Amino acid sequence: AEYMGTAGNTMVLKHASNVFGSAAAIESVLREAGAPEGVFLNCPISGGQASAILEHPAVRAVAITGSTPVGRKIGAAAGKLLKKSVLELGGSDPYLVLEDADVQLAAQSCTNGRVLNCGQSCVGAKRFIVTAPVYDQFLAEFKAKMAAIKVGDPLLDDTQMGPMANASGRQEVHQQVLDSQSKGAVIELGGVIPEGPEGSCFYPVTILSNVTKGMPAYDEEIFGPVASVIKVADEAEAIKVANDTPFGLGAAVFTRDLAKGQRIAAEELEAGMCFVNENVKSDPRLPFGGAKESGLGRECSHYGIKEFVNIKTVVVRPSN
Repeated sequence: AEYMGTAGNTMVLKHASNVFGSAAAIESVLREAGAPEGVFLNCPISGGQASAILEHPAVRAVAITGSTPVGRKIGAAAGKLLKKSVLELGGSDPYLVLEDADVQLAAQSCTNGRVLNCGQSCVGAKRFIVTAPVYDQFLAEFKAKMAAIKVGDPLLDDTQMGPMANASGRQEVHQQVLDSQSKGAVIELGGVIPEGPEGSCFYPVTILSNVTKGMPAYDEEIFGPVASVIKVADEAEAIKVANDTPFGLGAAVFTRDLAKGQRIAAEELEAGMCFVNENVKSDPRLPFGGAKESGLGRECSHYGIKEFVNIKTVVVRPSN
């Protein structure tokens, strides 16, 4: 919303069906900040009703954060109406750990990137591609750090990871884990739904190793706290595996050779946001968006602002 408003647009928000409170809070904050009445409108409507808003002639553009299938539908509908769209969709971000990496730093950054928001982040770390010389050391460090994550009530200060958003999401993640295991993946940590009261949505921090192509843990986005660890021979194979995905949102590479890391990030990885020796994150100063099936357009920074303006050419010839 911030980049649309900065460009001088009014905004209509259709939020996800399970975040009514968050959407109302956003509207309240903007009003408290002095936004004029009608500049930002929160619409508590269903997905089926959203098409009527998009079709309204007063609406000239649409931005969505969501899954790739939903993004395709919104993009197609906007295109039919000749309306601009920015699509921020799914991701299966690869983190490359090269043989000259600081393994302790890599393990900590990978842990941070995987458990953020209980793994329910489009730009969360998901696939951990580790070169053979440091594979055993990384897996041991990573496993120790992931196992130490304190799971519990998200309202408590010392909780590091809370529950998933809903039971259906938890079941989908668990099925991906089981399907990967049935195809040869090894559950190094977690992978078992914990006992709890009816309606509980907790899922344990989970690590899968021996992950190969053809498994959900390799081919799909896992939207939960599950880490897919993939062993590769060298840097070249790491880059090949990293790009072997329909997604291209974020990526990270860990190496002590900063020039090499920058080259790989800038020239080799097929992703919209690439970080060296740090987990991928959103920063309002930087453009946020992906490549391939991770979406179109950019949010944040001046690039995000310019997505929702009409560039006009004005030529004035002075009179004699």
